[in-house]
Amino acid sequence: MTLADGAGPADAGGPAHAARAALAAVAAPGAAPLVPAMPATPDPRAAAVLMLFGVLDRTPSERPAAAPAVHRDLDVLLLARASTLRSHPGEVAFPGGRIDPGDPDAVSAALREAREETGLDPSGVEVLGTLPAVPLAHSNHLVRPVLGWWREPSPVRVVDDRESAAVFRTPVADLLDPANRGVTVLRRGGQEWRGSAFTVRSDQGVHTLWGFTAMLLDALFDRLGWSKPWDDARELPLRVRRRT
Repeated sequence: MTLADGAGPADAGGPAHAARAALAAVAAPGAAPLVPAMPATPDPRAAAVLMLFGVLDRTPSERPAAAPAVHRDLDVLLLARASTLRSHPGEVAFPGGRIDPGDPDAVSAALREAREETGLDPSGVEVLGTLPAVPLAHSNHLVRPVLGWWREPSPVRVVDDRESAAVFRTPVADLLDPANRGVTVLRRGGQEWRGSAFTVRSDQGVHTLWGFTAMLLDALFDRLGWSKPWDDARELPLRVRRRT
């Protein structure tokens, strides 16, 4: 494990502890929703995603962030969906999926999906809490974000290449770098939709992180006070568009 700033999970006074504490506060009972109210459908399908942060186990960011809690080893777990999938092909996302009848709750579903998609050991994940569910009318889902911290990191990988093209842990400082921030723009039928986006890199190449995942990260970074000023007029390319 790389500890570029001399701090790890056991460093009670270091940046890792500060990052974990800040994330836990966001998920505390009674905390305000991260995103504003969005349109809901009458009978949505319940789903959950795992927003898992921790201390990076590979190369740290070369870009120190302005926020003291964002040390160069702080990272978040992401995956790139396979380009052959019918739903959201090629998109960068958090691990997660639908809540099955056998799942006791959203936390169990998020951890199960993360294990199935990335091979992580759920016993090494400390669940900090859940965030208010977010309705996604276009896909008829109600998604509950589960905020987690790597208590004991385990290796991650592509478990099924029919589902995922890449699984990677990306430094938060890289995401916060204004050079990696922008917006994506969807133009259809004379209408335009703009949303926050990030450029992210994995061993498999460069990806544009956009849509629901980018919306959650953008809102989380703003809530934590970690964001730096960035150019919201800069358009990032949509390398893979939603199928119709």
